[in-house]
Amino acid sequence: MNAPTSRKGPQALDIKSATIYTVRLVLHSADTTELLEALDLRMQGAGAFFQNEPVVIDSTAIPDPIDWEGLITALRHHQLHPIGMMGQADQQIAAAQYGLPAVELSSTKTTIDLPEPEPEPAEPITQAAPMIVRQPLRSGQRLYAPDGDLIIAGMVGQGAEIIATGNIYVHGPLRGKAIAGANGDTNAFIVAAEFDPELIAIAGVYSVIEDPSANPYHKQGVVIQLEGESLKFEPLS
Repeated sequence: MNAPTSRKGPQALDIKSATIYTVRLVLHSADTTELLEALDLRMQGAGAFFQNEPVVIDSTAIPDPIDWEGLITALRHHQLHPIGMMGQADQQIAAAQYGLPAVELSSTKTTIDLPEPEPEPAEPITQAAPMIVRQPLRSGQRLYAPDGDLIIAGMVGQGAEIIATGNIYVHGPLRGKAIAGANGDTNAFIVAAEFDPELIAIAGVYSVIEDPSANPYHKQGVVIQLEGESLKFEPLS
């Protein structure tokens, strides 16, 4: 058997872009007791849906110091994995002491310095085409549409997860998790021909469906969108 050929110099590695889905934990208080109590309540309501997810802590609305060590410990207790933070400069310095780098979810990129290109005429802005999936999604499968809408022509099975930065359209039964507006688009919506999910979320506002039969739109066509800080349901006409 021939030994694998190694590559030397710049060829020894490649730099490629990647998209990582993370949960964004938005803080509305600097009080550690309040934060930990709120986290316990949220995780009780969400069950195991967010366990083992990477988390970015967003403290941009908080001017006061944060107990980063206590918050990180609590997140790990709930099997959440903090990987970064968003916040003011002094908070970034404090968080870095506990291994949390500052990130920008809307424009996180690996940057390489290159010579400035010659200016070119501006091109018209075009909207990205939706991602269309025609096969059913089974338990354990996760699908992410990073550039806009996601259209599922078939079924989203129980235990499957679909995520889109734009809208989500499911033309069959929706039985798994559906997360629209993943980058914070509050105008995003979810359309399902047969509503029977485990969890739905739009721009961070989520609802865990513990008793599907109690929902008036159970197994019916429905449109879900945000109204303030609440999810609004309407029949699919």
